[in-house]
Amino acid sequence: MRRMWPEEFNAIINGAEEVTLEAPAEAGEAPLHRKALKARITMGDYERIWPLAEMRFRLGEKDGKAITLITTNPHYHPWHPKDGGSVESVSDSGRHYKTDYLVVHFLLDDVKETSPA
Repeated sequence: MRRMWPEEFNAIINGAEEVTLEAPAEAGEAPLHRKALKARITMGDYERIWPLAEMRFRLGEKDGKAITLITTNPHYHPWHPKDGGSVESVSDSGRHYKTDYLVVHFLLDDVKETSPA
């Protein structure tokens, strides 16, 4: 199935940093090394993309790449969404408000397809 990342959420991943996830190996296994995108997003944006969690999406602008938002996968527990702090601000009307942030990780994969013969 070819699911494309919704364009309305491109701003979330455009500012993401490319990182490598490294997990210690279990006895007899090789350590885990996976490329990922790390992003600090508002709680509101996170709530909007939550329905897309754990699904794989192709990226339109990064041809040949796909992402998967990590939320509950036990293999990637250290990279589940974490508190990203908050920022207190004052609106133009003088009202104080606080914006909460989360740090999320998207697994970043190469898309490999075979062409029909």
